[in-house]
Amino acid sequence: MSSSFNSKDHPHRRYNPLLDEWVLVSPQRAKRPWQGQQEEPLPNVQNQYDPKCYLCPGNSRVNGVQNPQYEGVYVFDNDFGALLSEGVTFDKTEDELFKTEPERGINRVICFSHDHSLTLPEMSVEAITNVVSVWKEEYQNLGRLDYINHVQIFENKGAIMGCSNPHPHGQIWAQLSIPSQVARTQQNLKNYYDKHGTTLLSDYLQREIGINERIILENEAFVALVPFWATWPFETMIISKMPLNSLLAFSHEDQVLFAQILKDLTVKYDNIFSTSFPYSAGIHQAPTDLESHEEWHFHMHFYPPLLRSASVKKFMVGYEMLAEAQRDITPEQSADILKKKFNNSL
Repeated sequence: MSSSFNSKDHPHRRYNPLLDEWVLVSPQRAKRPWQGQQEEPLPNVQNQYDPKCYLCPGNSRVNGVQNPQYEGVYVFDNDFGALLSEGVTFDKTEDELFKTEPERGINRVICFSHDHSLTLPEMSVEAITNVVSVWKEEYQNLGRLDYINHVQIFENKGAIMGCSNPHPHGQIWAQLSIPSQVARTQQNLKNYYDKHGTTLLSDYLQREIGINERIILENEAFVALVPFWATWPFETMIISKMPLNSLLAFSHEDQVLFAQILKDLTVKYDNIFSTSFPYSAGIHQAPTDLESHEEWHFHMHFYPPLLRSASVKKFMVGYEMLAEAQRDITPEQSADILKKKFNNSL
């Protein structure tokens, strides 16, 4: 005899409309004992200045370029960028199985603060607002270049996310092509907009506000929530309440409110396991290809790897690499944990 389905106890799949893919949720697995790898939590950085740090003011970087004695936010072209700005000649072939095309772009590093010891949750709302303002400027200036069609703003925080320097910083990759995941998202957003005349995330956000089960934080302009289709244990997303398609549509008040919810969310992350919480985070917004993109709706993804403690992380291996994404604790459970964490800093 079959038992009645319960999303807290029974395996099930959830659909991600942004990527047109499914995630397997297995809540019963969260009860199993853990004997896997544990990461040592990193100690918090104490020094406001590190003479060996290539991002600190006045220090020389690996290529010999000296940073200015900057205060606040500082942006420079990545000394070892994954993209090059120079164009190249290329004879395109029609080979169906061995397709190649040159890629062109600009990589930049953005130091959030001159203070080596800080992370975003430890910065003031005013200081984070300055970061948001620079993000907006960089998106606008890079997007104006005739060969830049997409500007990706992101941050990798923590050594286990591949961050090689603890100085508070993020990156900007601006490129000719629309990257694969963004292109998939854009197509799904456009399909929905063409069908309904509203943005997918506007309708989704209204449903989430009505349910009020996965929402963590909310202010006048933004909502932070655990997506219904979240893959990572404590994955979250910040969505603008208005269907703004990029940072260019942000007023100064929007920038302040975005900075406030960024700070509150990242403080909650730090308070989950009383550690400086690692993550990869990035903004998704309209491409800069001169199209109007009414289908786009500003949002920011946070993908943290930690699962059970400051030393136990989630691995995407085996089934996840060969079949589809899978998670154990439900999005509702992780949202409940995040909601219960106060917004005060460690």
